[in-house]
Order: sequence, then C-alpha cells, then structure tokens
Amino acid sequence: MNPETKARIDQLVTANKVMVFMKGTKLMPQCGFSNNVVQILNMLGIPFETLDVLADAEIRQGIKEYSNWPTIPQVYVNGEFVGGSDIMIELYQNGELQEMLEVALAS
Repeated sequence: MNPETKARIDQLVTANKVMVFMKGTKLMPQCGFSNNVVQILNMLGIPFETLDVLADAEIRQGIKEYSNWPTIPQVYVNGEFVGGSDIMIELYQNGELQEMLEVALAS
C-alpha cells in the first residue's frame, strides 16, 4: 500500500466515530455481508459513514493490508478495527456492539 492510500485510510478511520468500508453505499449495499452491517447499524440508530470500495481500487486493496483482514466489509469504531459481517452479527447478538457503540459515541 502506498503512503497516500494509507494516509487516506487513516484520515477516514480517525475522522469518523463509526466507519464502514463496504461494497456499495449505505443506501445501496452491493453484497449481502455489507448489507448485514448496514442493517445492524441502522437498527441501532447509529450514525456511520461508509466508503464504497468498489469505486476505489486502491482503498479496496489497501484496507485489507491496513487491517490485516482479507474481507470486506470492515468496520472501525473510534479508530479501532472491529471486524466484518460475522463479527458484527455476533457482537450485536450478544449485546456487546450496542455497548461499544454507546461508549464510542459518548467520547
């Protein structure tokens, strides 16, 4: 990953309390896994920003290197990588996600 791509990702991750790198947009997810994440965050009423990796090949590859995680979507909360669709579902089901997001939004 080149330094410019890393800087762009750093900026997105740190400037947004909840940042989702996904396929498509929050209004039009382009894969089921990205849709799962959007639905969970919407159900919780959490404000979040997204970046469509399908529209940006450098970010699409760079985010995988940045997080050392091979799949999309990727969710960051307060600058920390949380995980993808499966982890978000698990955290949502066990109640940890709501707590994590409440703390993040309060800070």
